[in-house]
Amino acid sequence: MTGDPFLLYGTRDAETTPVRLSAKKLEVDLVGGNLRTIRYDGTEVLRAVSYLVRDRDWGTYSPEIEDLAIEQDGGAFEVTYRARCQGPGDTGLVVDVRIVGQSDRLDFEAEAKSETGFETNRCGFCILHPIVGLGGAPARVEHVDGATEVTRFPDLIEPWQPFKDMRAITHVAMPGVSAECRMEGDTFEMEDQRNWSDASYKTYVRPLALPWPYQIPAGQPVRQKISLIIKDSRPVGHPTAGASADVVKLHLGGRTGAMPAIGLIITPEEAEACLSAQRFLAEIAPQELIFHFDPGAGHGVEALKRFADIAATHPGRPTLEIALPCRQAPADETATIARDMRSTGFRPDAIMISPSVDRQSTPPGSKWPDCPPLEEVYAAAHAAFPGIRIGGGMLSYFTELNRKRVPEGQLAFISHCTNPIVHAADDLSVMQTLEALPFITRSVRAIYGDKPYRIGPSTIPMRQNPYGSRTMENPSGGRIPMANRDPRHNGQFAAAFALAYATSVLDADLECLTLSALTGPFGLIAGADEPSRKGDPRPLFGAVRTLAALAGTEWQECISSSPSRVLAFASIGPAGLQLHVVNVTSNEQAVECDGLKLGLPPFGTAILSLSD
Repeated sequence: MTGDPFLLYGTRDAETTPVRLSAKKLEVDLVGGNLRTIRYDGTEVLRAVSYLVRDRDWGTYSPEIEDLAIEQDGGAFEVTYRARCQGPGDTGLVVDVRIVGQSDRLDFEAEAKSETGFETNRCGFCILHPIVGLGGAPARVEHVDGATEVTRFPDLIEPWQPFKDMRAITHVAMPGVSAECRMEGDTFEMEDQRNWSDASYKTYVRPLALPWPYQIPAGQPVRQKISLIIKDSRPVGHPTAGASADVVKLHLGGRTGAMPAIGLIITPEEAEACLSAQRFLAEIAPQELIFHFDPGAGHGVEALKRFADIAATHPGRPTLEIALPCRQAPADETATIARDMRSTGFRPDAIMISPSVDRQSTPPGSKWPDCPPLEEVYAAAHAAFPGIRIGGGMLSYFTELNRKRVPEGQLAFISHCTNPIVHAADDLSVMQTLEALPFITRSVRAIYGDKPYRIGPSTIPMRQNPYGSRTMENPSGGRIPMANRDPRHNGQFAAAFALAYATSVLDADLECLTLSALTGPFGLIAGADEPSRKGDPRPLFGAVRTLAALAGTEWQECISSSPSRVLAFASIGPAGLQLHVVNVTSNEQAVECDGLKLGLPPFGTAILSLSD
């Protein structure tokens, strides 16, 4: 990595450098006691094998690792350590781990034990299979009763678990090479983690249909083991899989479309700051302003007055995003909001409405919360707001939309958000979520056809947690899952992520894409958490301004020889044919297109003019 870490990440705290472990053709990266990017002969076979402990809000413990010992000689490796988790009320959990790698086998075993008893939502192994190349590919699943099922990894995203009661799963890693992942010590099942924009299929321990949180009894050990078994039937002397070429080559493809409108989210809490930042709003010139309104959080007529003031000063189309409490009849609640809107003179161009309770996830095996029929909610909105476009979907993530599919007939558009730090928050995992976005948008299109479609606000920090009682506070500015603040939002990392995000969803033909707020922890302007830059534009500002300027122009696909490193698209507008290129890695990348060569710095972006 080159460059100032603070400018790149918004923090100078560096991630732990992985330890590369090798056993001939088998290679793994050891990070925080867990395994990442498990490769055989240069091909990623598994994305990760991790032993994880979750709290009652699905937050992940960061255990203290003791007595770490690593031995390797090129032909094999072995890792041992002890991990300690400190829970609430002076409870604790100790996990003893042993990892052994050979040329064609990897074993990861763990024993967890508590002297006090320990509350957890999940304690055990998670295995991640990659999605690129495996979506829709054949798989063989062995169940706990010994039965074998010949099936496929899901192509469109499954709302519920595609495989249950698992003992092993086998897939073809490359021609002539199979990879069997065997799980012992408990019953495992797989969920399609693309629902949350994770770039993986996740196999995890303890079925979700069982109660959680649950107690690990004092003095009762919990033993589990994961084995990866490689079978290589290729003839002796076969070509070895090579590493990616140093230069990333780009070439224009045939797909085209129109760039989406760009929105900004504005909350009542940030309304005054937005009014004070009018010059920045004018410079960005977003096509949509999305005003968040939640009566359950105390938002009322004063919030609508502020929204009217902001809308009056900006030509962008206003959308009111309503989290309807549904504590009374939807007709009564929407009528109250409509009356208050009229009193303030605020008239949005569109309304996105969803029951507040639908922001909370309903996992498999859980009871759906009480909620009026969505048809009743949408009918009430049409009656209360005549002449205004009514949209629906979810104020939370695609997961909730996929599991509770809304009746589209009464809706002018469908909307949902995404968040890249639901399950993991390291830099690699965040950028890898980009791989899942085309699967999400293709799945939405499979459900709702050509219905107008919006995404956002989708930011690196999490604005609300559907899976627990709260988002995680992050006062020290770390990289933690489900945090309501993230340091990378302040750095060049966020600008690269936003441009790459937009690139990854172009095929969806979005009506609107919202990737930030104007102010606050999700905003384009530095706040109090950055005293040296307070009031100045963040790097993300430039990326969103560029996308807003492109709204409505024609895009053309640009195919990358290494999309895990560099993404790009072409725009066709008054400036001619331009190539928008983004480096999604922490290393400088050499890029070549149409005879043009450039070096992109870490998380760098560039615009190249091409001949028509």
